[in-house]
Amino acid sequence: MRAFGINYDTGFTSGGTTTHEPFLADIVRREMRVIREDLHCDAVRITGGHADRLESAARAAADAGLEVWYSPFTNGLTQDQLLACLLDAAERAECLRLSGARVVFLTGSEITLFTDGFLPGDTLQERSAHLADPPAFRALLPQMHTALNAFLARVVTEVRARFGGPVGYASLAFEGVDWTPFDIAATDAGYRDATNADTFPDALRAQVAQGKPLGVTEFGCGTFRGAFELGGRGDSVIEWGQNARPVKMAAGTVRDEQEQASYLREMLDLYDAADVDAAFVYTFARWDLATTDLHDPERDFDAASFGVVRVLPPGAAEGTYAELGWEPKAAFHVMAAFGQARKQAARA
Repeated sequence: MRAFGINYDTGFTSGGTTTHEPFLADIVRREMRVIREDLHCDAVRITGGHADRLESAARAAADAGLEVWYSPFTNGLTQDQLLACLLDAAERAECLRLSGARVVFLTGSEITLFTDGFLPGDTLQERSAHLADPPAFRALLPQMHTALNAFLARVVTEVRARFGGPVGYASLAFEGVDWTPFDIAATDAGYRDATNADTFPDALRAQVAQGKPLGVTEFGCGTFRGAFELGGRGDSVIEWGQNARPVKMAAGTVRDEQEQASYLREMLDLYDAADVDAAFVYTFARWDLATTDLHDPERDFDAASFGVVRVLPPGAAEGTYAELGWEPKAAFHVMAAFGQARKQAARA
């Protein structure tokens, strides 16, 4: 693969708050250096719905020497509001690119689920509910594909008037994106699990062969026994409250850092061998899924986190990164070894 990277969430907006609180610029700058210098990543995908945070984190990433995939990830907007958000982000991304940074701009993320008007329903929960009825959902797809591609074609035209670098879109598997106007085909559906393990290699080869560079913008799993089989559905072991915050872990959830680490190693090797353009582990940290009680498995919400670092209660972290409020997990060290090996091979 050309670029090895990781996702960095600046705050997904939901339930009146975000998934990254508090967002502290000095900490973000330090974490971008960790991503570059300790994980040995080439690139980072910056996500979130707050314009100033996206720009701040993107600048910190560029300063650390990382290629920036500038990726607004919004929730609950109308299509007009999303367009305005994307065009503002494109202008900010262009300023960063003109300063000398390597920048790829993604024209939204998974917007059919998180934006009004592509699928029936006024909320994410209502739109997502259609996925539970596959025959009925398939009947919705033709109209959704038409609406999505018309919107994206308009967005790309407007974005290219403001941004001079490569343009892509972080897609879901069912979205049926027409990649013709894009420079990069990108997918958030990079998760292998028990339901697609047999077909995954062939599907990946087909994606790589479609004629555009492929960016796998998300892949990973949780940090518990059985997470490998669930893949991207790992947060199903959490009981969620109405404020989009975790209440407790499912009974019987067993923390297993090695399961997450082994999954990431296998997937990194798979994507490297498939010659994807860029692959981004999901994710650096889930600040909304901190371990809030070290002695209570029901409050070890990090077990469901796809983060490669474990966010801990204030003062509980130890070691090199204690001042940042987290500790590296086994997956962190797997990523670091993979990145270091890539650098050594490039120098050989």
